[in-house]
Amino acid sequence: MRADFRTVQNSPKLLELFREAMRVRHYSKRTEDTYCAWVKRYVHFHNMRHPKEMGELEINAFLTHLAVAEKVSASTQNQALSALLFLYRNVIGKEVGDLGHVIRARKPIHLPVVLTREEVKALLGQLSGDKWLMASLMYGAGLRLMECLRLRVQDIDFSCNEILVRDGKGAKDRITMLPESLKKPLGEHLKQVKSMHDKDLADGWGRVLLPGALDRKYPNAPAEWRWQWVFPQEHRWVNTTTREEGRHHIDESLIQKAVKEAAFHAQLIKRATCHTFRHSFATHLLEGGYDIRTIQELMGHKDVSTTMIYTHVLNKGGHGVKSPVDGL
Repeated sequence: MRADFRTVQNSPKLLELFREAMRVRHYSKRTEDTYCAWVKRYVHFHNMRHPKEMGELEINAFLTHLAVAEKVSASTQNQALSALLFLYRNVIGKEVGDLGHVIRARKPIHLPVVLTREEVKALLGQLSGDKWLMASLMYGAGLRLMECLRLRVQDIDFSCNEILVRDGKGAKDRITMLPESLKKPLGEHLKQVKSMHDKDLADGWGRVLLPGALDRKYPNAPAEWRWQWVFPQEHRWVNTTTREEGRHHIDESLIQKAVKEAAFHAQLIKRATCHTFRHSFATHLLEGGYDIRTIQELMGHKDVSTTMIYTHVLNKGGHGVKSPVDGL
């Protein structure tokens, strides 16, 4: 009688072991949740069979189903494969063999949406307050949305005009620029945040979550000003167990919604999102004649080929070649 996933997952549960293995390797919470979702879908697809009973054939069948029946993108299919490979190699202890017969989703090459400087100005003109400041930082420093929201006070160096991006994509730190034009509004914003933090401390709270186990190593650090979020949420959250109150950074959905509405009111034809600011940052630096290696470092790209995609969206048509119709 074969082992059923629902019965085997009792002591300890497979997904608990799976999450533990990812946490030991310092995978992000988002990756952890995503990988667990793929393992659940894989098990359900094979009628709740335990992954120990399955192997290359079942993985192939699942990935092929994703490509053929569900028509997922190549990146989504690769994400599912990565989750299953992690499961077998690091939890079950089984090396996956040949996957050559799997039907791969075709990976298209998409050019990023890039706004002109006039379009960026129009979009930013529809924002105000901290939403404007966050959008301006994403465009002015090439930050991803979560990199912007996870900034802490100590990550901003006003004297050197630098922003330290901690634990970015690929668990990498990098340094990018602090735009000169944003120093004054950012300084004024931090004064307001400091006032709010002082009030939280006076109320007996004012502690934030620290990365890793730093709060155990430095017990007083969570209450220190330098560890506070640059963009904290408006209201304190309450721990239902301990009744402690604190602040997390602002939720990403708030700025995403604000940018979407701003693009609508600015009457932009292009689909503009928070990540569009980052694409526009890189493209406008290239247009300004900056070295592509420098832009690669500012963007935090592992390979320069990733940065090279922006050379295809420069407004120079065919590498500066003049169309013959323009000479008629």
